[in-house]
Order: sequence, then C-alpha cells, then structure tokens
Amino acid sequence: MKTKQIITTIKNWFSFRWQSNYFRKSFLLILFITSIPGIISGIAIYTIGLSSTENELHKVHIEEIDDRAHNIDVQFSYLEESLTYWAYEPTFNYQLISTDFVYEFTKTRDIMQKLLILEGSQPLIKGVDLYVETQNGPILFSPYLEYINDENEQAGFHTLIENPKHISWDHSDEFHNNTNFSSNLILSHQIPGVINNPFGAIVVTIDQDSLGSTLETLTPYSNGVTLLLDENNELLLSTENNKDREFTKELLSVFSNNNKAERSFQMDWDDKTYSVSYGSFDRVGSKWTYVSAAPISAITTPILTISKVILIASLLVLGLAFLLTWFASNRLYKPVKNLASSFIPADSAPTKGTTDEFKQIRDQLDSLTFEREQLEKRISNQIPQLRQNFLIQLTKGYLYDFDEQALKRRMENYRWKVNDHSFVLLDIQLTGGVNNSERTYEDDSLVAFAMANIAEDVTKKYLDQYTVLNQYDMTASIFLIVPKEIGDLANLLNQLAEDITTAINRILSSYVTITISSNTPKIKDIYSLFEEIGRAKRYRDFNNQNQVLMLNEVKTEVTGQKLFYPFETEKEIVQSIRRGRMNESEELLRQFFDELLTDSTKEVSVHAGMMQLYSTIQHEILLSGVDPVVLYNGRNMYEELSQLREIEWVVKWLISQVIEPYIKFLEENMNMEMKLAVDKVVSYIEEHYMEDISLESCAEFVDITPYTLSKAFKKIHGINFIDYLTTIRMDKAKELLLQTNMKINEISEQVGYRHSYFNRIFKKHVGLPPSQYRKMRASSS
Repeated sequence: MKTKQIITTIKNWFSFRWQSNYFRKSFLLILFITSIPGIISGIAIYTIGLSSTENELHKVHIEEIDDRAHNIDVQFSYLEESLTYWAYEPTFNYQLISTDFVYEFTKTRDIMQKLLILEGSQPLIKGVDLYVETQNGPILFSPYLEYINDENEQAGFHTLIENPKHISWDHSDEFHNNTNFSSNLILSHQIPGVINNPFGAIVVTIDQDSLGSTLETLTPYSNGVTLLLDENNELLLSTENNKDREFTKELLSVFSNNNKAERSFQMDWDDKTYSVSYGSFDRVGSKWTYVSAAPISAITTPILTISKVILIASLLVLGLAFLLTWFASNRLYKPVKNLASSFIPADSAPTKGTTDEFKQIRDQLDSLTFEREQLEKRISNQIPQLRQNFLIQLTKGYLYDFDEQALKRRMENYRWKVNDHSFVLLDIQLTGGVNNSERTYEDDSLVAFAMANIAEDVTKKYLDQYTVLNQYDMTASIFLIVPKEIGDLANLLNQLAEDITTAINRILSSYVTITISSNTPKIKDIYSLFEEIGRAKRYRDFNNQNQVLMLNEVKTEVTGQKLFYPFETEKEIVQSIRRGRMNESEELLRQFFDELLTDSTKEVSVHAGMMQLYSTIQHEILLSGVDPVVLYNGRNMYEELSQLREIEWVVKWLISQVIEPYIKFLEENMNMEMKLAVDKVVSYIEEHYMEDISLESCAEFVDITPYTLSKAFKKIHGINFIDYLTTIRMDKAKELLLQTNMKINEISEQVGYRHSYFNRIFKKHVGLPPSQYRKMRASSS
C-alpha cells in the first residue's frame, strides 16, 4: 500500500515538471549527452570489437590447428620411415623365398616377433602383416603363419608386388575386394627394399580409432568434427560420432564447393556457426587433406548481444534525430562511396575523403609495375639454378623415364650446348687441415661455399660449360661438358684437378680428394657417373693427404685381406663408458683407431669399423634403459658420423656428441655408484655363473640390500637379476653342447644346475631339450 502511494507521488511530480519547457529541453539535452558514450561504445563493440575478436579467434584457431597438424604429419612420416627401415631389415631377404617355415620354426618365430615389435612401435598401427611368395606358394604372417590357397586372394595380394611404387598408401580395388584388408588406411612396402624384383610386402593397417582420437586434436572446441580426405577428396575418416553423419556430408559438400582461395571459411549448421579450416599432408605417393570444423558462435554471441542492447537502447532514446542524421550523412557520402568502390575494394578503402583513395590506387599500380619488373629480372638470372635443379633431378632418378632426345631438348632449353660434346664429373671432397688447424662444425657451410667458389673460378679457365653442385657436406661436384675436339682429355682433367687442389690448399688450408669419372656422350648415362664417383671415392686413403682418383685406376675390390677389428679395445671402451670415465674413454678411442688403421687405411674399411663401434656404444646405451632418440633429440647420428673424414674429428665427435651427453644423463638421472655396483655384480656373475649364485649373495658381495640391487639391476639392464643369470648360463650351455663332447649332466653341473632341473630350464628357454638341440645343430652344420 505504501509502495503504491510512493509511485503515484513520483508520477505526479514528473508530470508536473514535464509541463515545463525548460525542464523538457534540459532533460532532452542531458539525455542526449549521456547517450553519446553509449552510442559510441555500442558502435565500437559492434563494428570493431566483434570483428577483431572473430579475426583473432580465427588466427589462433588456424595457428593451433597448424601446430597440431604438424605433429600428426610427423607421426605419419615416422611411420613411413620406420616401415622403410624394416623393409631393409636383413631378415626380409631373398632367403625367405626358399625357406620352409614349418621346419625352420626359429626363423618363423623371429619373423613373428619382428612383426609384433613393428606393430607395437606406433600407436597408430592396428596390425602388421607380411606377405611372401615362396617356392611352396604364397604365405601370410598375420602375425601367425598361414598359407593362401584361394586364387582370388592370391591375386589380390599379388597386386602389392605389381605396384610400381615400393611404398604406397594407394592400393587397387582387387586388393581390397579379395583380401581381408577392406580399410583404405593401409600402408605397404615391398621387400626387400628398393629392388626391381620384389617377392613380398609388409602391410601395415592403421588403427582408425587411434587415428580418429589423434585427429580430434585438430578441433580445439567441443562438438567439433575433423575429416581426413584422400587426393580425390574421398572420405578416409571422420571423427563424427553420429551414425548418420549428416554434418560430415554437409561439410564435405561445402568444402567441395569452396573456391579454396583461403585456408578457412565459415558455415552454419543446426543454429551454430562453425569455423572450417583445412590443410594437407604430403604422404608417400599421395596427398591427403584434413578439414577441421569447430563451433565458435557461442564465443561471439555475448559480444553481439551486448552491442545490440546498447545500440537499441541508445537508438530508442534518440529516435528521429538519429534517423535524420543518418539519412542526411548517408545522402552526402553516398556519391563518394560509390566512386571509391569503383577503384579499390571496400575492405581497404580509406575512411576520409577521396584524395587518399585515389592515391592508394596509384600506389598500388606503381607497386605492381615494380614487382613485375623485378620478377622478370629474377627469372632471367635463374638459368644457373635451373641447371643445378636439372642435374639434381637427373641424379635422383626423377627423369629416368625420359628418352635421350627429351633430355637433350631440356638441356638445350637451359642454354647448354650438347651436340658433339661428352660429359665428365669431378667430385671434390675436403679432408683434414694442412696445418692441423682447429675447425668447428659451424664452419662447414662457410668452408663448403668457399670451396665451391674456388672450384668454379679454376674450372672456368679450362672449359666454357660447367656447373658446380655444392653438397654442403664438405663435398662438391663439377659437371663438365667437354667438346669432342679436345684430344688429351685425361691430361686436361689431371691438370684441372691439380690446380683445384693447389688453390684449396693455399686458401682453405685443407687437404682435398678429387675423384674423376669416366666420360660419356649419353645424357642418360650422367646418372651413372654420379654412382661411379660415389663408389670410387670410398677407396681413398684415410690418412690426411691430397689425392686424385681416376675412376679407371681405382681398385675397387680388395682380395686376400682379412678385416681386423680391435674387439678387446672395444670392450674396454664400453667398460670406461659404464664407469663414466671421460678421459679414459678418449684415450681408448684413440687406441682403437690406431689399431684399426694398422690393417687398412682405406675409407671403406675404416668407415665400417667406425659404424661398428658406434653401434656397440648405442647398444650399451639401450641396455642401460636410455632411449638414444630422446638422448640425442632425434638426430640421425649414423648420418653425422658418416660425414666425418678424419680420425681426430671422429674421436671428438664421439666424445662430445655421444659419450658426454650419455654420461651426463646418467649422472642426472641415475646414481652412478649404484650403476658401478650393478656392473660389479655383472662381472661377478660372468666369472662365477657355475657356482651357487643368488640375489642375496650378490647383494652381500657389493654391500647393498637385495631389494636395492634388484631394483637397480632392473632399471639399468631392463631385465631382472634371475633372468640375466639364466641367460648367461644358457648361453654357456649352448656353447658347451656345440663345441665339446661333454655329457649333459656334466654340462649342467658346469653351468650351475642339477641335471633334472637343467633339462627343464633349457627346454623352457630354448624350446628343445639339450640332447635334441645338440643333434639339430650338428645335423644343420
């Protein structure tokens, strides 16, 4: 009752005041002034804030998708590289064709284990199968051995071998229809490696659920959908949970009709606005497209609602004044707006006057003219680069299908004269410094660049047509086009090689090895010149000195020579690494290479010893439970080692890049004293395996608790104590069974077992009783 009386009193007071002209004007003026901030704020939020927010969201969305798409691309690339590596595995060689997999069950078991290892190496892999066409008929490891008797199924699998691509994501309909591989997400690789006559293939099936979970990371918002399309825009996978997949169909239709001018666009579906972004994955022999659709309308809706409320409230207060002002200003600006829109796009038009707009048009025309002139000038200067690209394509085999005349026309288009000319290749390879000066890895690109420039300056004094290919790995190649009228070509090439050697010695203070190929008049044989050079230069002398190798003078076969490898020194190196002794490891490395060089100084022999030593060190790292890929940040250590051409560089690289990071990692992540204790126990086991050894006795031997020893042993070696002891004893038992005539009970006592228990444990680990193992090995040998 009192509230109603208060409202009536205020209403009467306002009605009385409103009759006053001064009040009305003052009220309207104040109301107009106070409404101006609301109008400005509403327009700013509506026109600037919303657009800026949407643009920023699109930018963040695209950047986030690009980063996640890169991670997915890396997983696919790693899968392809892993499959290629396994295709080169010695297990999958031509011996599989003649193997009786039922009789030779150990080989069958090894193949099954390797397939299971490959299957577990990648979360994207659902299954790995091996198809081989043997003498006894086609077989399939899936992963268990089974023979393929159905002719249609045989024909389907045979298409894998007929595929012109060694590794491929694309397979024929015959393969999918006649085999159990109905999924389109299949990766296959012919075996063995890149051989013209493959006899089988490794088939990897992608786990669609795992891949779908991975693709879901491309939708940063909830309720998003990601599609994976092949190069024909056919759907490979969709993350939509709805069985009907109506949204997927609509998204495919909109994407197919989009002009692809930009990487993102918007679409409306079920009262929601979706931001659609897409990109591509370059796969082996194919190109996939991903399309990511994520709802963002919920984020922009509050801004839109608030701005509309402010605009409506302000416009309702001003009413007619706003309409009249808008009408008058719109009539005045409309001719100018029409004129401006005829010359420049609306989104880049100036907001004030027409003078700036016409100036912008003129500036744009001047800029386009300048860019055209610069582009024409750059194109005219690209002939040397085009020549280099042609040679690179030729050496990589990309032009293998071109005939001689087609290649000749291409070379003439690059302004080469090839009629009555032959082709020769010179390979320049820098080795150690003349003055033994220090060189850092950062200097390589600069030195390689200087070497290529020196070679070019010297070569132009002898021949008019040449192209220098800088490999940027301390090597360069000079492609020479030699006129046939040159008589003593060998003398000219030798003189050229000597001048290049002298210039590099003087300027770069480095030794150099120059390999000269044979000459050929055929363009298609240029590819063979590069292969010949690669084989021949491996027989250079590893000692630091200048060398010129003529291809027809290089002895590429070493007969009657046994390879010496310092195994004992290798063991000492591994022991010093285990103990974390850096200085001792460096001394042993130098001793190792001194012993290795006493047998042969040829690069091909020294390189094999280098690789074997690194493999042993890496094996030790793996045994300690450390992943080399993580330790060395995914670097290709074998490739880096193969680029080193001096023993001193190899020693420093092994210390600084391999051993030192490993020891530091162990010191940071593992108690070094505990590792020494485990190493001491390992040595004790190897010396006393025939005695009654237990975990407790070994723990007492190194003065620690059995639990601590067991935990440390498992962490360092990856297996528990008793399994390691059993492995040592079984290996010794195998050796005694094959190399001696001792009785079974004598051998069991020799390796620390009772006779009855020895038979059981041997059969458990080897798969055969000791007597049968001895007979089988004796008959096979």
